[in-house]
Amino acid sequence: MNKTILIVRVFFLLVSLLGCLLLSYVIDDWDILFVVFVGMSVAALVILTDVLLEGFSLRGLSAITFGLAIGGLIAYLISSSPLFEPLEGDPDLAETLFLSRLSLYIISMYLATVVALRGRDEFNLVIPYVRFSAQNVETSVVVVDTSALIDGRIAAICESRWFGYAMIVPRFVLDELQAVADSSDSSRKEKGRKGLDVLNRIRKMKHIDLRIHESDVPGRDVVDSKLVYLAESMKAKLLTTDYNLAKLAEFHGIEWLNITSLVKSLNQEVSVGTRLNVELIRAGKDSGQAIGYLPDGSMLVVNNGRKWIGREIRVEVDSVVPSSGGKMVFATHYPDVATSRP
Repeated sequence: MNKTILIVRVFFLLVSLLGCLLLSYVIDDWDILFVVFVGMSVAALVILTDVLLEGFSLRGLSAITFGLAIGGLIAYLISSSPLFEPLEGDPDLAETLFLSRLSLYIISMYLATVVALRGRDEFNLVIPYVRFSAQNVETSVVVVDTSALIDGRIAAICESRWFGYAMIVPRFVLDELQAVADSSDSSRKEKGRKGLDVLNRIRKMKHIDLRIHESDVPGRDVVDSKLVYLAESMKAKLLTTDYNLAKLAEFHGIEWLNITSLVKSLNQEVSVGTRLNVELIRAGKDSGQAIGYLPDGSMLVVNNGRKWIGREIRVEVDSVVPSSGGKMVFATHYPDVATSRP
């Protein structure tokens, strides 16, 4: 529990107790113990309400206020119509009209409040969602999908302090992650647990603003569709490693951050004539060839390099051929600066 909130609650109880004591002295007919009991019971009920409302967002409060105001306005306009004017000479009808007006106000305000709460992400009474600033100030907010958490590299990026966004993790993403972790398939279970571990790791980083978005997206069953809708309604970016989801977000005009693209952009550019070190790990298909891999996973084929398998050597790139997995690099041994290791 937040220590500041605890202090405020204790202070509220003390003020309530003091108020009860003063009230018992002002009104002599009231028993002091009875007044203290009633007053402290009311104070405890208020604090209990406060505890139950823990986690209730300011946007939710704004939605309730908006719903009550609109519902009250609708009820007022309807009750002001000639339908609710009492007939002369009928005193019993006045009481009926009063009860009708009261019912109208209750029903209208209830329905308007429920509608406002369900659609609270579609209107912006408090903008932005995560922190307060002017309407025209662009906020750094990203909605995180399941693939980004399972991938795991986002945790290392956050630790490096390169990530300067407030992270929003929707509840339905957590539910999907939990479902994957509870899967009977061992591979899926491992991925789900990894995603949960990554999320807990990020939550412990004090410099990262991580929020859980509790509201679901009505009328949509597919998680990708929910993510796109949520990012669009919150004016947020989408963080994902799913290429198809990224393209769907781009189609809807949503900016997206792809961790894989970020990692690739940081890799060393390889072109004809580039010299680099590579460890040869196995033989190639053709005679004399040896295979190694670049840091980004691209295959590097060294001609006449089979005798150096198991060692790290210096090579010079001869050609770069695009492939379905990215690119394939062909190189030859550069003997002038050859290096080796056991």
